[in-house]
Amino acid sequence: MLNLSLAARASTAAMLLVVNASSASAQPATRAALDTTIRSVMKKEAIPGAIVGIWQPGVTPYVRAFGVRDVVSRQPMSTNLHMRLGSVTKTFTVTAILQLVDRGKLHLDDPIGKFIKGVPGGNRMTIRQLAQMRSGLYNYGDTVLPIAIKQPARQWKIDELLAVAFAHKRLFAPGTSFDYSNTNTVLLGLVVEKLTGESLGSYFDQYFLRPELAHTVFPSGASIPDPHAHGYTTVEPGGALKDATNWSPSWGWAAGAMISTLDDMHVWARDVAVGTLLTPAAQRERLQFLPSEPESEGTGLGLEIDSGWIGHGGSLPGYMTEARYLPSRRMTMVVLINSNANPRGFLSLVREITRIVSPHNVWPATPQELGG
Repeated sequence: MLNLSLAARASTAAMLLVVNASSASAQPATRAALDTTIRSVMKKEAIPGAIVGIWQPGVTPYVRAFGVRDVVSRQPMSTNLHMRLGSVTKTFTVTAILQLVDRGKLHLDDPIGKFIKGVPGGNRMTIRQLAQMRSGLYNYGDTVLPIAIKQPARQWKIDELLAVAFAHKRLFAPGTSFDYSNTNTVLLGLVVEKLTGESLGSYFDQYFLRPELAHTVFPSGASIPDPHAHGYTTVEPGGALKDATNWSPSWGWAAGAMISTLDDMHVWARDVAVGTLLTPAAQRERLQFLPSEPESEGTGLGLEIDSGWIGHGGSLPGYMTEARYLPSRRMTMVVLINSNANPRGFLSLVREITRIVSPHNVWPATPQELGG
C-alpha cells in the first residue's frame, strides 16, 4: 500500500479551505496548496519535471512548471514545452473514426475485415469493439516495447507491428471482455487512411491541428520540436535514468506517437470530452462507458472515465501525460512529466492534485489503484 503521508500533510489544510474551488477567497489557498503538494510529491517520487494546468470557468487558471527539463544542465521546466503524449494519441485516432461515422463513410458496427484484410477474426470484429478495447487482439506493444527500448532508433513499420499481434492467439472472442491493446488503435488508424486516401498525419493536420492546435504534431521521425523537455526512462526497474528524448515513437504510431504542449492539451481535453468535434449522436456513442478494470473504471470509444474525470493518459519512454475533463465542475486538468521511470509516482501526483481541486472526485480513488 502506498504511503502518501508526505503529500497528504501538505494538502490536508487546503482541503479544509477548498469547500468551493470556485470561491475567489479560496483561490490563493488552493494555489499555494497545489504548489506545495506538487513539489513534495515530485521530490518523494523522483520526478525530474512537471507541467500542470487546471482550468475552470470563473476561476483564475492554475498553470505552473516545476523541476527541470534537463537533468544535466538543470535548465528549469517552463509551461510552453513540447512533450510526447503516448496513448493520448488514441483520442485523436478514435475521434477521426467518429468523424468518418458522422460523414457516412462507415458504421461503428462494420467489421474491420471490410476495410483491412488479414485481421484474425476480422469479419466478426467491429470498429466499435476495436475502439472500446474489446477486440481480443494481442497487444503488440507487450512484445515490441522491450525491443524498442534496446533499439531506440529503429523506425518500425506498421506491417511489422501487426505481424507481431497477429502471430499470437486472440485473447477472447470479440466483445466478450476487455484488454487494452495498441493493436486496436493502429488498425483504426489504417481505416482512416484507407477511407480518406491520405496519411493519418495529414488528416490530423487538416481536421484537428491547424490552426487550433498549432503546437501539436504527429511526427514522421524521432525528433521533437523546440522548445521541449528532455524525457527520461530506465531500461531496468530501479536502474539509472537514460535520456529517451529522441527515441523513435514509431512503434506507437496511431496509438502513441503524438507530441503537444500544455495549452494545446487544455483545448483538446475539453473538446473530446464535450464532443465539440462530433455530432451529438456520435458523442453519445463515444461516452457509452463499459467496465474495464483494472485499466480504468470504464472505457468508451477512445476515452476513459475515472472518478468522474473523462479523458486519457499516456506513457512512453521519457514522458507521461494525463489529460482529463470533469463535467460536473467544467474543470480541465492536464499533467505532463518528463519521465516514465515511476508510473506509480506519476499517478500519486495526479491523485494529490485532484484531492485539492476536486475533493469529491479524487483519482486514483484508492492507493491500490496506483499499482501498490
